[in-house]
Amino acid sequence: MDLGLAGKVALVTGSYRGTGAGISAALAGEGATVFVHGFEAGQSDPIVARLRDAGHDARPVVGDIRRDDGAASVAAHVLDEIGRVDVLVNNYGVAERGSWAETPTDEWVEIYHKNVLSGVRLVRSLTPGMRERGWGRVIWVGTIGGLRPAARMPHYYASKSVLPNVCVSLAKELAGTGITVNVVSPGLIATTEVRMQMERQKQRGEAASGPFAALLANPSGRMAEVDEVASLVAFVASERAAMINGANLRIDGGAADCAV
Repeated sequence: MDLGLAGKVALVTGSYRGTGAGISAALAGEGATVFVHGFEAGQSDPIVARLRDAGHDARPVVGDIRRDDGAASVAAHVLDEIGRVDVLVNNYGVAERGSWAETPTDEWVEIYHKNVLSGVRLVRSLTPGMRERGWGRVIWVGTIGGLRPAARMPHYYASKSVLPNVCVSLAKELAGTGITVNVVSPGLIATTEVRMQMERQKQRGEAASGPFAALLANPSGRMAEVDEVASLVAFVASERAAMINGANLRIDGGAADCAV
């Protein structure tokens, strides 16, 4: 299936590793020029090199999107280099340890800068150009925890639960412009980091009771692979998905409907 992404320009935040790297590869494989974002110089170079070796057009971009000036720098770099962004994937986000009793207020505020406002900043910078051209895609990577939070990490789940609301509001703001706005919400993803953590839990004898146990309780009986999530993001970014707008698309094996 031709997704119509050849010649499009995509920016994928936090794409120097994990799911973001997989999303970059999926978009590049469809013919898009992809800006691979990192927070420090050289951080995204290995992914860029891998994509270029495969014959794709990949370019690094560096900046701290957790702050206004860093996000503005990222947007300016991309626009100065190639003139536009057609697909913005707000992939960057963090799941940080915390609890109701011990997580201080400043960490609640900080995680909103990371998981919500990092994307809002880039939306403000890049959607005006999409509007002028009459075509664009804004995709947030959320989590099923936005619907199915745990008691632990309340600040993380609260911040992620904002994304579907932001998505619908922005879709309404951009109605009739040719820009769609959606959230892709995975369950547990089999990234290298997650596999390593699960192996450590197994060695400690915590596999049945650790923090991943509930997330693995889904009718599909396994974690999502990175390329499965990336393929969904690529489809949502495509010409074929023009009527998917304001949606929160779960890719969780059915886990959001399971009791915890």
